[in-house]
Amino acid sequence: MPTTLTSAVVLDRVTLAWPDGTVALNELSGAFGGGRTGLVGRNGSGKSTLLKLIAGTLAATSGSISTAGRVDLLPQQLTLDTSRSVADVLGIGATLDAVRAIERGDVDERHFDTVGDDWDVEARATAALATVGLPDGALDRRVGELSGGEAVLAALIGVQLRGADIALLDEPTNNLDRDARARVHELVRTWRGTLIVVSHDVALLEELDDTAEIYDNELSVFGGPYSEWKAWLDTEQAAAAQAETAARQLLKRERRDRAHVESAIGTRNAQGRKAAFERSAPRIVLGAKKRAAQVTAGRLRVEANEKVDAARSAVDTAGRRVRDDDTVRIDLPDPDVGTGRRIATIGDGERAWIIQGPERVALIGRNGAGKTTLLERLVASAAPAVGPISGQEAGEPPGSGLDTASIRRTARAEAHTDRVGYLSQRIDGLDEAASVLENIRAGAPGVGDVDLRNRLARFLIRGDTVLRPVAALSGGERFRVALARLLLADPPPHLLVLDEPTNNLDLDTVDQLVEALSAYRGAVLVVSHDDAFLRRVGPDLTLELSEGRMTEA
Repeated sequence: MPTTLTSAVVLDRVTLAWPDGTVALNELSGAFGGGRTGLVGRNGSGKSTLLKLIAGTLAATSGSISTAGRVDLLPQQLTLDTSRSVADVLGIGATLDAVRAIERGDVDERHFDTVGDDWDVEARATAALATVGLPDGALDRRVGELSGGEAVLAALIGVQLRGADIALLDEPTNNLDRDARARVHELVRTWRGTLIVVSHDVALLEELDDTAEIYDNELSVFGGPYSEWKAWLDTEQAAAAQAETAARQLLKRERRDRAHVESAIGTRNAQGRKAAFERSAPRIVLGAKKRAAQVTAGRLRVEANEKVDAARSAVDTAGRRVRDDDTVRIDLPDPDVGTGRRIATIGDGERAWIIQGPERVALIGRNGAGKTTLLERLVASAAPAVGPISGQEAGEPPGSGLDTASIRRTARAEAHTDRVGYLSQRIDGLDEAASVLENIRAGAPGVGDVDLRNRLARFLIRGDTVLRPVAALSGGERFRVALARLLLADPPPHLLVLDEPTNNLDLDTVDQLVEALSAYRGAVLVVSHDDAFLRRVGPDLTLELSEGRMTEA
């Protein structure tokens, strides 16, 4: 179902090759409409790269990109100078300074040139920031005083205020808590102008008008939100699979009919030879019959071969419609955790909860509440050599307001097993200089390299990639290596600790992870702001951490 909106971005055979010769996109063509579009695709399909090409921060090797106006990009990895003011992040710092200078009595002409007609810039910016929960006075705050979620929201408001004709957002809800996600959803819901959003956030994708997909180096656009596109794709793939089955059955039948034709021709030839041997008719008559039989046989062979070729072509055509994707296949080993076994204790100064047997526990809370700190303390308790971990080391955003001393006084986490597997949202536990195989072998020293390679292949890590140093991997490859090291550990962990595991996964791999966790017979403790993912995991217990206190949610 194609979109009917006027094209705002047109791609004509766009190719991008990296300096080492690796092709990221190859003659990609297509168009984005003038409304709000969600862009989906597997990890590594080139979504972020395409946004950078449209924004002009990357230059295509060949092909062309035309856009209907100015383009503004909010990148996935937001690197903001913590000393900058929020006004500068919004792109209004110079204008705001000029307005304030004039208000103080400075009538320098350059101030008026800077302001132009934008006299209400402060009021508009303050009102816009208020819509995402930032208070009066936020314009003069430094980025370093904001939480990570507030910084993303401020940057997003900046894109909106700058008023580019085409806005590009790359994973805008990654690492945001529930409140911040809800505010991003509302901004996107009411966005005016062309908007292209790369996201794995299904709830966000539902707010958009169209769904575009990069698949097998082709761009297609569907006129509807993600759920409608997914339903259409599932129906189309079912029909394609049925068509392929029918085409294969027809090919089998045509081959059988061709064999019958050859058998019939052989029988006729044998009869003709027998008649000639017995001289059952004059030689001239027998010769005429032979020539006629040869002509008939040739015609029958041509017709039979044409039917087989047509059937084979139909199989090929139908088969190309059916997606035969490589998917991550996660098959978790049995950690042999009994239902009565105490795995960990988590709680605060007033109450504690025991994770027992193969329980699933979700830990939720606002950004800066100390969830990551708590997880790392839990992991450290299973391996004392890790040492103390501060809130900043745990990845809390600068200025988040995390009171590490408060976390130490109240929130508690202790492992009762030394077999704890931890997947950090920063993916920082890998040995950068070591190869992929060496990293995996460190977690499974008793497993042979051939077996390790076979297991890595299930995570789409194959061939010479296993010999490359981790430092040379892409972001998606690094995450799959970290996930593989966790899930392929031997002996398998009694407790899996997952910190925002869906941030770096495409939707198909999230499906695989959910299925694997459903079958896993160990305990799972997961931190996530992705409500859809948590519902699918089906936690037995959900705990909320706020200001060092823990409550059941």
